[in-house]
Amino acid sequence: MKLRTIAALIAAASLMTGCAPGQHMSTRPGTATNENSLVDIVPITPSQLAAEKANAAAMAIAPALLAYKPEPYRIGAGDTLYITVWDHPELTSPAGSQQQTLANGRLVRSDGTLFYPYVGEMKVAGMTIEDLRKAISNKLSKYVEQPQVDVNVIGYGSQRITVQGAFVKSDPQPVTAIPTTLAQALGVASINTEQADLSGLVLSRDGRDYHVDLDALNTGRSMMPDVYLKAGDRLFLPYNDRHEVYVIGEVNRPMAITFKTTDLSLSQALGRAGGLNPSTSKGKAVYVIRGVEDLEKAKGKVYQLDAQSPSAFVLAGQFKVKAGDVIFVGPASVTRWNRFLSQLLPLTGMLSNAASAAYNLDH
Repeated sequence: MKLRTIAALIAAASLMTGCAPGQHMSTRPGTATNENSLVDIVPITPSQLAAEKANAAAMAIAPALLAYKPEPYRIGAGDTLYITVWDHPELTSPAGSQQQTLANGRLVRSDGTLFYPYVGEMKVAGMTIEDLRKAISNKLSKYVEQPQVDVNVIGYGSQRITVQGAFVKSDPQPVTAIPTTLAQALGVASINTEQADLSGLVLSRDGRDYHVDLDALNTGRSMMPDVYLKAGDRLFLPYNDRHEVYVIGEVNRPMAITFKTTDLSLSQALGRAGGLNPSTSKGKAVYVIRGVEDLEKAKGKVYQLDAQSPSAFVLAGQFKVKAGDVIFVGPASVTRWNRFLSQLLPLTGMLSNAASAAYNLDH
């Protein structure tokens, strides 16, 4: 989130109470006057919550990741191969059958070539295991009658999956002939559940970043679908130290709230802030201000909760807040611009953290 986005958040929040004494922001859905053209006002209703939930489920994982199917393993430089020619131990185990398998392995050189007796030097990088088996069989057939050849990779050194961020073990994981799923890679790396932002996993592939909400994928009885990884994939799981929302205005304890999942609701956030101030808050004036990264392509949103309705607390319990959100509870009387600034300006540092949190989630 850039500085202009922070400025837009301040501008959006100011419109809720008027940019100057006597000015008010219309709360009709979709309102877009000259004053508030950077934001849309969205009432928090059952239909809106249902739409948000459906969208969150659809966005939890990109369709392109689900559509990818693993290809046969391709040999690369750094792999160690064990080539068996049945009934010909002199070709299979030149170092002697008493030696360990690795001692009879054949390393693929840095230029992707491999030497094998009676076959000579071969360019094997990029071949599948079956391709290489057939190639060796064809060349040996000049010297061995109907050669029976088997090829196995006993050392995977050519391809890696990089793991970074809030993991217990961040060692690179080798890509093998058995396809690796995202769930398996996460299991090997072991998520640091105390420090990880479970909703912010980023899978980088072929120059593109895909966001994966692990928390949403494992909600309820659902299980993470199989997402297959490929060579060169990078997994980054951010820490939750800057995963915050900010509660300001007419609440008992204005504060920044840190959380690590997508399960923090509006009612929980207000509860942690001590609830609405009964003597100064105005029932209808509860807003969630949410900015966007690129203001030239999309509007920010301001979600409005009608807290005077008894059902409002049910709706607030279903509304999920996001990192960087600003929850603003308006006053009972018309708030003047200078009063609003007195509430907002001490939170400049907090808003800077919001910018950092949004940036970490998007990268």
